[in-house]
Amino acid sequence: MNERVFVLIPSYNEGKVIRQTIRSLEGKPYTLVVIDDASTDSTYNAVRDLPVYYLRHEINLGQGAALQTGMDFARLHDADIVVHFDADGQHNPADIPRFIDVLRTQRVDIVLGSRFLRREDLKAVPRFRRLLLRLARLANGLLTGLWLTDAHNGFRVMNWRALKAIQLKENRMAHATELLMQIRRNRLRYIEQPTHITYTTYSQEKGQRWSGAINILIDVFINKYFR
Repeated sequence: MNERVFVLIPSYNEGKVIRQTIRSLEGKPYTLVVIDDASTDSTYNAVRDLPVYYLRHEINLGQGAALQTGMDFARLHDADIVVHFDADGQHNPADIPRFIDVLRTQRVDIVLGSRFLRREDLKAVPRFRRLLLRLARLANGLLTGLWLTDAHNGFRVMNWRALKAIQLKENRMAHATELLMQIRRNRLRYIEQPTHITYTTYSQEKGQRWSGAINILIDVFINKYFR
């Protein structure tokens, strides 16, 4: 079966690393889509000669908005499968075919990555990040009713049914919780699978802080109860 697999790579000021990330995906039967969220660095020059679709926001809107732009593009081009893949090199390209196989064999609509299903993956997560993720799991479970082991893993693979159903309105990082709400609302079939995240000095320097986590909870609460 020749399914069209679109790998969506949201990017904001990832010019230092995005070329290496895309190179790791080249040669695979994927359509690569970079969504540049109004970067002010060398992102465009880093990817301009690579075999990717390049989409750009003129105003910085956030990762949720970038993913939605990519999903809209994938729908227009009749994608069968969509992959969410971070630009900073944290995700493992070898997990993509494994997740696609699970999507098919388990007959689910979306496969969600988890850092908490294998001991070796959990050990790689910095201690402070691990604490934030456990708190996020609790908050997400209470807000969405989906008690996942890893509430904010950006590596996901979805089929056409999920692609059509999910419409992200949360432009920034609260989109991860909103996506879970939409999984439940649309009765999408889901499963978690272990994935390994590579934490570099670069990725940790730009990672989530306490203040950011609090802002996410505020955004999600407003979205759930006041919109």
